[in-house]
This record gives sequence, structure tokens and C-alpha cells, in this order.
Amino acid sequence: MSKIAKKPIDIKEGSSVEIVNNELKVTGPKGNLTFRLPNGVEIKVENNQMQVLTKGTAENLNALSGLARSIAANMIKGVTDGFEKKLELSGVGYRAQASGNTINLSLGFSHPVKFVADPEINFTVEENVITISGIDKALVGNTAAMIRDIRPPEPYKGKGIKYQGERIRRKVGKAAKAVGAK
Repeated sequence: MSKIAKKPIDIKEGSSVEIVNNELKVTGPKGNLTFRLPNGVEIKVENNQMQVLTKGTAENLNALSGLARSIAANMIKGVTDGFEKKLELSGVGYRAQASGNTINLSLGFSHPVKFVADPEINFTVEENVITISGIDKALVGNTAAMIRDIRPPEPYKGKGIKYQGERIRRKVGKAAKAVGAK
């Protein structure tokens, strides 16, 4: 069994876990999530802890048990605390306005870009920092990646949308190369 799958998952106070027909249902103060367990993987709940177990000897069962444990742990964290990603806008005239699960972006195109996310996602914008929050870790991460793909940061001036804390490898421009090439 996977080293990750062997670690028990603590069920936080205020959240409940239910397993029905090989489907994991987690409910908490922020919402509820469901996940269909892979064949050969089962979860046992006792004493406010979950343990991932395997049954069978399938080839990829080790990997699937670790995956199921990680997803279950993220579900519990999501329904109690939630997840968020932050994106920075850098560029002259780049701005964003958020309202619920819709965000309007002005990114130097000839038209404004309107991005509508799933209803579980919320946007907030403060000083050119877009905060994407929700209870599903994968959905929050994919939404952040799709917004970043609208205008990824370019290496010459660094303009675009980047993750907060992301380092952009800057390139030297043509003019600086030409001076050194004599």
C-alpha cells in the first residue's frame, strides 16, 4: 500500500463523512462534496479518523489508494476551511472587476474579457490581486489556470497574469543583445 494511503485522516469538528455505495460524501460548514472511490479501494471511518484500505492485488491499486487518500483529505479541508489561489495583474491598464462567480478583465485586448466560473467559485479583487476561492481544490486550481491562460506573463516586460509569488524568468531584449554583439 502507498505510504501516503497509510496515514489516517482526521475528521475535523463540524464535518461529517458518509460512505454509501462506494461513494464518499463529506459535509461541512462550507458545503458538501462527493467522490466515487476507485474499484479495490475502500475507506473505514472510526473514532473521528478515516483510514484508506485496499482489497485485491490490482497493478495500480497502490497508486489509487494514495490518490483516494489525498482527495479525501482535500475534501475534508475544503468543506471546513476552503481553498484559495491568488493571481496578480501586472501591466499598464490591466484591471479586473469581480461579482460573485463572474470576473471582467481588461487586459490590453481590443475588448474586455468576461470569465464565468462554476457557481461554487467566488472571486474577489483588491489592488490588482484576484483571489479565487472555493471548497473543491481541483476546481479552484483549474479556474486559476484558465484565468492565467487568458494573458500569461511574457518574459520581456513581465506583463500579464501570474500566480502570487511566481517568478518570471526575464529575457534580455533585442536592443541589449545588439549592443553586446559588436
